[in-house]
Amino acid sequence: MDITQPEDVAADWVFAYGSLIWNPEFNYQRAELGCLYGYHRAFCIGSTRYRGTPERPGVVLGLDRGGICIGVLYQLPSTGRHDALTQLFRREMPVWEDRVYRPSELSARLADGSQVRALAFVAERSSRSYRRMPEDEVLARLRDSHGLRGPNRDYAINTWQALRERGVRDSRLERIARLLTNDPVR
Repeated sequence: MDITQPEDVAADWVFAYGSLIWNPEFNYQRAELGCLYGYHRAFCIGSTRYRGTPERPGVVLGLDRGGICIGVLYQLPSTGRHDALTQLFRREMPVWEDRVYRPSELSARLADGSQVRALAFVAERSSRSYRRMPEDEVLARLRDSHGLRGPNRDYAINTWQALRERGVRDSRLERIARLLTNDPVR
């Protein structure tokens, strides 16, 4: 089933892999580490509003095909569930952009090994905003871009720090964040 609006969501969990980790902006019942197989975190979505401008586009993370992604699973509240999903859709599926994410219900694994169905916003490869970029271009965009939600570099650094605080190491994100902060890459 194609998910196009909050009412379509049957899952009781939301999988966060980027800024939703450190700035969810929706109510949830609980949060814990979780894993999604078949996808990885990648800087593959151009941002001309939140983290960049049309003249100087930024780049944000997408959940792209292949690999494994450790992130945060948020359990939706039983009271206010629809409001939480509505808030989430406003943020992740803005009407002014082409559809950069495809809301999908995927099987995710909690830290205790149990499986749950989770709403995840997967990179839409057919979007004109989707683009696989070499690391030097990603770094240039992160360093030079600024949008409605602030400097693009802060987005990358905040995501790296939020994962690190939870004991999660993402070597690609860590390398980029360390280069942005002039912290020696180990």
